[in-house]
Parts: sequence; structure tokens; C-alpha cells
Amino acid sequence: MTTLELRDVVKEYPLRNGLRHSTLRAVDQVSFTLAPGRTMALVGQSGSGKSTIAKLLLQLERPTSGQILLDGTDLRARGAAARAYRGAVQMVFQDPFASLNPYHTVAHHLSRPVRLHHPLLNRVQVLDRVHELLSRVRLDPPEEFARRRPHELSGGQRQRVAIARALAPEPGILIADEPVSMLDVSIRLGVLNLLGQLQREENLGVLYITHDLATARHFSDEIMVMYRGSIVERGPADDVILDPQHEYTKLLRAAAPDPERRLRELAES
Repeated sequence: MTTLELRDVVKEYPLRNGLRHSTLRAVDQVSFTLAPGRTMALVGQSGSGKSTIAKLLLQLERPTSGQILLDGTDLRARGAAARAYRGAVQMVFQDPFASLNPYHTVAHHLSRPVRLHHPLLNRVQVLDRVHELLSRVRLDPPEEFARRRPHELSGGQRQRVAIARALAPEPGILIADEPVSMLDVSIRLGVLNLLGQLQREENLGVLYITHDLATARHFSDEIMVMYRGSIVERGPADDVILDPQHEYTKLLRAAAPDPERRLRELAES
């Protein structure tokens, strides 16, 4: 079981305007712990710092200060610890159309991480593992989907392939950055339910990054609300949505589509 922890993490970017130099603090003293078998939603508008958190967790950026720890080991570790971190923390990207190379088959996309993280498997074992991953994300028959290329898949199917690719190293932590925002409304729930089922089956810790309060409540155990680089509110999903305490959370809730609220307003008019 894998636990991911942020301790007082700060990320600053240098700014230059002519001869003047300053800094932009994109992440400001953020701390949280993502435990196995739990889904935590990170909610906020564009520019709030959500994507910077994801980049820090994926080692695409280094924190200016603070610590990121995996099972107590600092992210800044090198060698075997760093390789273990990259296998244990995986990402599902927002855009399923851009995250898959159109020139390669689904089998190619999945076999590469399998071979990288399981170098002792032979060719037949790698292919068996690819088929197993496709079955786990409900792409059946797996032999048929393995032969396809991305342009032969729907958006929802592509995102399922991306989820299968993230599962290939057998991670303990899954970071899902707006994983359904570019999918048709009719198939979003199916992808979120798949992520939820995989989380339960694999005892994964999932960080669900979104601006959508409705899916955050449906999909997560706990919600953190981010505003200007800081966590301004956190708590159980129902408590944050139904009884928000911070003014920014109240504004997000008021801006979210609510069909029941609209029906009440029509009934009262």
C-alpha cells in the first residue's frame, strides 16, 4: 500500500518585466496526505494551481520548498528510490486524443510501460499482460482492441486505453487530471465509475483534479478547494458541497449547474 504526502509545498516561478524581477507563487504552503483506497478531489478554477500540483507530483517540476514523500521517502531521492517513485505514481491526462501516438497500435502503447517496469517478461508474457490490462478497463475482446490505432477508437475508449497504460506499472497512486472534461457527457459517468471500481479493486490512492463540483462529490471521499495557490477549504465531499464555509467555495457552488435548483425557482415563480 502506497501513501503520498505533501508537506508545506511551495512553488514559485520567476517573473521579469523589463529590469524588474519578481516571483509568482503558484503553490503556497500546500499540505495533504493521499492514503491507499481513498479518492481526494482537488477543485478550483483555471489558474488556481491545480495543474502545478500535478506537475510537482509527477516530477515535471521541483518544489521551491517543502517536501513530497512517498511512503516516507523524499521525492528528491535519487537512484532506485526515484525509479520506484515513477512506477508508483502514474497519471491519466486530460486529453485522450493527444496522449496517444496516432502512428502506433494500442498494443504498442501498453507494451512499452509493461516492458519498462517488468523487464524479465518475454514477448508472449508482455502481450498477455497487455490483454489483461485491456480487459481490466472493459475493452473486450482485448485481442481486437490491441490491434487498433487511436483513430479507430472513440474518445471514451481512448481514455480507457490511457487508464490501462497508467495501470501497467502497477502503481499505488493515480493522478487523474480532468479525465472526463473532454469526453461526451453521455460517457463521462462510465469512465468515472471505472476509475472508482479500479480504485477499490487495487486499493489505489486517487487524486482527482477538476473544476466540476458535481463530479467531485460523486467520485471523491474528500474535497480540497484551491484558490490562488492555497487550500482554502477541505473536508468530506458532502460537507464541502452541502455546507461550504469559505466564500470561494460558495461561489463555485453557486456557479455549478443545478437542475433541481432551477426547477425550484420555476415552481416558485
